[in-house]
Amino acid sequence: MPFLRLNFGRIPYLGLFCLVTDSVAVFPKNLKLDEEELEEKLGVPVLRAEVMGSSLLGVFLAGNSRTILAPSLMGEEEERSFRERGVEVYRVRGKFTALGNLLLVNDRGGLASPALPAKAVEELSSALGVPLERGTVSGLKTVGSAGVVTNRGALLHPDATEEEIEKARTALGVPVSTGTACDGEKYVGICVAANSRGFLAGGPTTGAELGWIEKALHSPER
Repeated sequence: MPFLRLNFGRIPYLGLFCLVTDSVAVFPKNLKLDEEELEEKLGVPVLRAEVMGSSLLGVFLAGNSRTILAPSLMGEEEERSFRERGVEVYRVRGKFTALGNLLLVNDRGGLASPALPAKAVEELSSALGVPLERGTVSGLKTVGSAGVVTNRGALLHPDATEEEIEKARTALGVPVSTGTACDGEKYVGICVAANSRGFLAGGPTTGAELGWIEKALHSPER
């Protein structure tokens, strides 16, 4: 599984700044990046964007290869930059804006934060085209920052309970492992961005962690 270990500036927490799916990889406009190398590793086109004038795309956006969810406060020009590249965007009404922290989704299903009301979960499930189940990871409601998932596997916060792991496995429809990134960081969702073809990991991620991340996110297809 191709991978790239890098920092954004001096920051290794890549998951805060980008969203990667099996159809597109979204990165901030203001970062100096080798787009050709990113496209080679991830196997999808790179799109540059902002959300509410911010570069924290991984915090505000969530999605799969069908749809990207964005806060209702996303600007018209910001949304147009997605649609012009053929990327479907669904703006989520209400007070919840940190969608990347509240959702862990792939093309099979998803885990939603229990902070989201049942009606909102139904709406998001319909927009994504996959079933969503509410749950926690290591007792945390910010499931998006506590995990990373592809269509081949998922990696969760190492303190996730067996019950949480089993629920995630059922909700996401893929094998689930636990582990760390960035040399011991438990919030793997802020350290790793991945799809079924490749992954990015923060600069401090050790060789052992890279091997485990690859194994977790690229399980044999079922």
